Amino acid sequence: MAKRKLNRRQKWRVEKVQEERTQRAQKRERDISRQLQAGDLSAEQEGIVIAHFGQLLSVEALEGEDKGKIHSCHVRANIESLVTGDRVIWRAGKDFTGVIEARLERETILQRPDNFGNLKPVAANIDYIVIVIAPEPEPFQGLVDRYIVAAETVGIPPVILLNKTDLLTDENRKPIDEMMELYESLGYHTIRASVKPSYVMASQEDCSDGDSSGNEGMSELLDWLDEHTSVFVGQSGVGKSSLIQALLPEHDIRVGALSENTRKGTHTTTTAKLFHLPSGGDLVDSPGIREFGLWHIGEQELLEGFIEFRPHLGFCRFRDCHHEKEPNCAIIGAVASGEISERRMESYRRIKHAIKDQNERGLMLRD
Repeated sequence: MAKRKLNRRQKWRVEKVQEERTQRAQKRERDISRQLQAGDLSAEQEGIVIAHFGQLLSVEALEGEDKGKIHSCHVRANIESLVTGDRVIWRAGKDFTGVIEARLERETILQRPDNFGNLKPVAANIDYIVIVIAPEPEPFQGLVDRYIVAAETVGIPPVILLNKTDLLTDENRKPIDEMMELYESLGYHTIRASVKPSYVMASQEDCSDGDSSGNEGMSELLDWLDEHTSVFVGQSGVGKSSLIQALLPEHDIRVGALSENTRKGTHTTTTAKLFHLPSGGDLVDSPGIREFGLWHIGEQELLEGFIEFRPHLGFCRFRDCHHEKEPNCAIIGAVASGEISERRMESYRRIKHAIKDQNERGLMLRD
């Protein structure tokens, strides 16, 4: 996506904001230097970022006497942007404060583009992306495919979780089952679960599939999350926070209701947070979003994001094949033979055209 061209006043405003940030960063560095000289900061140790609140990051100590305790930390000016899940080297200060000195190498990073075409990191060191859908709001396959392509692009395995199965009816069950079966046929792991608002998990052992108390599929979900770091993504209202509330009843997770008019969700999570599960796994709750832009990826990345396309790539008659109406297109041929579903082909084309339209609008903003 092309970046917007700023006018003179906007440029002045950006420069002013950057100058103010620089001044604040310089002041923090002076304060940190005074703390070091006074011996108010501990030796360097390893920690993990569990939340981000403005200029302060919540860091959990992973070693030493403070292991497991949370400190509100400033960041040294020479460190790039940090996100939930980042492993860091930090020093503890007084009254559960601290200073982050360095960021350790990331194994994975989940990013999404902002409205200006810049990639914004969401979470780091993730093992699974759990794509949460529900009967209400109505699941949109194009959005699920965007999440899957994003996961495939960064090399993080996606899991499709159908939440609120208690809301399945004779009217909505068939299309949802067909959607889940399609992803299962592609080799993606799927889970079906339900947590009713009135249900409170007494203990982790109480989970059992098909339980009448409303915790269908929760034991399978716990097994899948065990000893891994996962992130829940999905449009607002699908019940991400409700799931976490059931998995971690000791945490006060704000749960929002669906809009009575639109049957879409209301945003309840404002910052990504990392939670520890009793089983030993970690879970990141990310802000709910209704769209997941892919404007930053190229056509080849988009094609490879549809895993069933991969065996057919490079076998088209024309090297610059657009997989629309060209003769002897390997992708179109795979659709005709049933190797690629028409629904996924339509989804690919919608995403492709959406990327093209968004990029063209970005170029128009620059002219």
